Amino acid sequence: MRKPKKSIILTVSLGTAIMLAACGNGDDEPNPEMDMDPGSEDSMDDMEDHDMGDMDMEDDMHEGHDMSSSGEVPDDLEEAENPTFEVGSQALITDGHMPEMEDVEATIVGAYDTTVYTVSYTPTTGGDRVEDHEWVVHEELEDVGEEPLEPGEEATLNASHMEGMEGATAEIDSAEETTVYMVDFTSTDGEEVENHKWVTESELSPVE
Repeated sequence: MRKPKKSIILTVSLGTAIMLAACGNGDDEPNPEMDMDPGSEDSMDDMEDHDMGDMDMEDDMHEGHDMSSSGEVPDDLEEAENPTFEVGSQALITDGHMPEMEDVEATIVGAYDTTVYTVSYTPTTGGDRVEDHEWVVHEELEDVGEEPLEPGEEATLNASHMEGMEGATAEIDSAEETTVYMVDFTSTDGEEVENHKWVTESELSPVE
């Protein structure tokens, strides 16, 4: 009768040992996500890759943007009578819509009262849709009449600020009645820019 008892005890002990071993393996197994130090090289590399991705996206948004122009403006675009920044004066671009324009001094070469829009469109040359392009004035839209358009409305672009822009169907993202300026400036990367279209009054401040 004693031998069966020993067999039962041995079986129970062996089972317990196996369960403890299994539990021990689960607890001791490293979790790479939990063990990663936020300040480690791997995590820092991930952050740098994310930042570089954002920079690449920003570059793609402005790829094909010709910052200079011929200086021609639509015939029906009205010159501002009393602009805050007079033609020939200097102003600081404090809120440029491209990185190369930030905090540079500009010469005002034209000032016009109009409705200015941000627009989204698919280039006629193909490629990714351009979102929230700054800026297009009302007079650069085809057959829209004199009344300003509302966000959500569509119009055909008659402007060539970027490749594939002219003739594209654009959706109005925002609209604002203001004074817009055509300016000359030297970009932060050393490019001499002439007759840039457009800079809004809220993007400029006086030169101190």
